[in-house]
Amino acid sequence: MDMCVTCGSQEGLCKVFEMIVNPGDNILVNEPIYSGTIHALQPLGCNIINVSSDEHGIIPDSLREILSKWKPEDSKNPEKNTPKFLYTVPNGNNPAGNSLTTNRKKEIYELARKYDFLIIEDDPYYFMQFNKKFLTYRRVAGCLCQPWAPTFLSMDVDGRVIRADSFSKVLSSGLRIGFITGPKPLIERIVLHTEVSTMHNSTFTQLLVSQLLHQWGEEGFLAHVERVTDFYRKQRDALLAAADKWLSGLAEWHVPTAGMFLWVKIKGLHDVRTLIEEKAFKKEIFMLPGYNFYLDSSAPCPYFRASFSLASPEQMDMAFQGLAQFIKESL
Repeated sequence: MDMCVTCGSQEGLCKVFEMIVNPGDNILVNEPIYSGTIHALQPLGCNIINVSSDEHGIIPDSLREILSKWKPEDSKNPEKNTPKFLYTVPNGNNPAGNSLTTNRKKEIYELARKYDFLIIEDDPYYFMQFNKKFLTYRRVAGCLCQPWAPTFLSMDVDGRVIRADSFSKVLSSGLRIGFITGPKPLIERIVLHTEVSTMHNSTFTQLLVSQLLHQWGEEGFLAHVERVTDFYRKQRDALLAAADKWLSGLAEWHVPTAGMFLWVKIKGLHDVRTLIEEKAFKKEIFMLPGYNFYLDSSAPCPYFRASFSLASPEQMDMAFQGLAQFIKESL
């Protein structure tokens, strides 16, 4: 295994995609999907196959059904064009806010082994999981242990997981510090790519983060993470309170388990594009219509994404109050 520091995780992911994907390759994703990933993959000319998901992330049976079109031994025959990799955000998916359960991760990893494809684990919200048990640290044999759900990388026994991490969500997005971890032969290719593109990430920001982490130590870093997570948990709860107050009966949503987004489906409305981009925008209510997170962005979509990262509880309440009025007028 090896690791490469990148200019945010997005740069590393783009290099991973360019390294692996050839035109015509089959790759697996789960919609709704981070829009940056869509824009990075589509120019590469690959066939993007959607695996169904729910409030607990990718549905293993859906993945199993898609893979049943091939035989496990087909992975050794290039003409069969078996999937190259599965891309997923396992915690706090942007925009849906869902997280994969440990059992589902195990099932998915075993399918990856059976059909011999890679897993690209994009996990910027790993430290922002809202379940309190994740934030209870304990000492075992003198070592500080974090009972977070296991990652795909931690399950990997044969070098098929490439993981992207980021400091953007727990330190500062402006630092643009991320890192890619995975099998050494693949990481070496990313390093070579970096040497002829960005050359390396900013020395100043790398030094800043390094000194900060050394000053904090592991316990100090985890204490900082707990404060960050507590802030976002309160932000999430404020947005949920506003949604319950104004959108009950008009829309439906699942409680985000991590991250900073609420994924909302408006009932009885075929497409929210006009409502969100025109009516709400004119009143300075800023949401993101859901079509941005689907491969076919021209198709009607009843979803929108609300972020709870910056707005105050009062702003959230006012925004959903106004949005509720627009929904009622549109129905």
